[in-house]
Amino acid sequence: MSNHPTELRHGGFIAWVLGVLLLLAPLPAWAGHDQDEDDLVYFLPIAAEHAKRLLDSGEKLFFFDLRDPEDFKREHLPGARSIPLKQLSKGFQRIPTAGRVVLYCGCPEGRIEEGYAYQLLRQMGYRNVSVLEGGFTEWRKLGYPVETDGSS
Repeated sequence: MSNHPTELRHGGFIAWVLGVLLLLAPLPAWAGHDQDEDDLVYFLPIAAEHAKRLLDSGEKLFFFDLRDPEDFKREHLPGARSIPLKQLSKGFQRIPTAGRVVLYCGCPEGRIEEGYAYQLLRQMGYRNVSVLEGGFTEWRKLGYPVETDGSS
């Protein structure tokens, strides 16, 4: 490698440009939105294991149970609130617009109900919503805690 002054200036300019580009790169959003998505996604999934790790680390998750009220009263995720899918279009204001919101149901593998709820909330301007992969069934299968008091 030559130490010619023109080559050193050229290399310094490239390093400077790269530094500026790194500074201008978009930073991740920190309000509980650590997953990328675009509006063409049917729904944004969150694995039960990831949700549990977030809970264990002290992050506040807002779980919304889309199942029938009877199922919710029997068992639901810790701190979950019941908002049956049939009532979502009228009661969506109860869902916070900040923080991490996780929708779930006991839906079959197709998850049509959760996808519908996700898309409805996206249309209402929500950008902090994800869907629990495997829903209540997966959470329970992994042996994670549930509540049974029905008072949420």
